[in-house]
Amino acid sequence: QVQLVESGGGLVQAGDSLTLSCAASGRTFSDYAMAWFRQAPGKEREFVAAINWSGSSTYYADSVKGRFTISRDNAKNTVYLQMTSLKPEDTAVYYCAAGTGSYYRRSVYVHWGQGTQVTVSS
Repeated sequence: QVQLVESGGGLVQAGDSLTLSCAASGRTFSDYAMAWFRQAPGKEREFVAAINWSGSSTYYADSVKGRFTISRDNAKNTVYLQMTSLKPEDTAVYYCAAGTGSYYRRSVYVHWGQGTQVTVSS
């Protein structure tokens, strides 16, 4: 079992940048594909970005492609989400997730963090 703790959320203005971190503990971090999801008030949780176990492959939702970058440091057991050109519609609780299997398949992500709030003001 892996435990995940997100950090780095906050209140920013439109156009600003923010980097989220997710620290993992428990099982070997490099055993897992990692992803970020988000959930806005009144909406379903949606996929944002994913990265394979080594960091060599990534996958993004169309809504964030070109603005967000997912990366990982297996030596630090941490995955990151660099967010640039933030928009008010990016406002949500952002969740880190871990899973084994094909990193681009949303269904593999079964371990979740508690989430961190990102609010983008216009």
